[in-house]
Amino acid sequence: QVQLVESGGGLVQPGGSLRLSCTFSGFTETYWVIAWFRQAPGKEREGVSCISSHDGSEWHEESAKGRFTISRDVARDTVYLQMDNLEPEDTAVYYCAATQRAITVFGALRNVALYDFWGRGAQVTVST
Repeated sequence: QVQLVESGGGLVQPGGSLRLSCTFSGFTETYWVIAWFRQAPGKEREGVSCISSHDGSEWHEESAKGRFTISRDVARDTVYLQMDNLEPEDTAVYYCAATQRAITVFGALRNVALYDFWGRGAQVTVST
């Protein structure tokens, strides 16, 4: 059974940085796509960034471009989301999600139904 565990959330001031970690286990295949989604109160869950195990290719939604960086550490079975220049609008619960379907990162953030495995979420609050 695939398990995903997020860590690294917290409270940060506008303009600050946080790094989220998603530690994974239980994949039955070598190919996966891991994505970060977020959900703010009263809003739908939206994709942020994703990365592929195949070649490290990544994709970011407009809200993340230029501010967020996604990376993987194969030795630690962990995917990171480095978030810089955070804004109050980034406040949300951030979820790590994974799929082993044969998809590419292009467009992979537009359909939550593609992801079969989810973590419990990590709260990120950007406030003074």
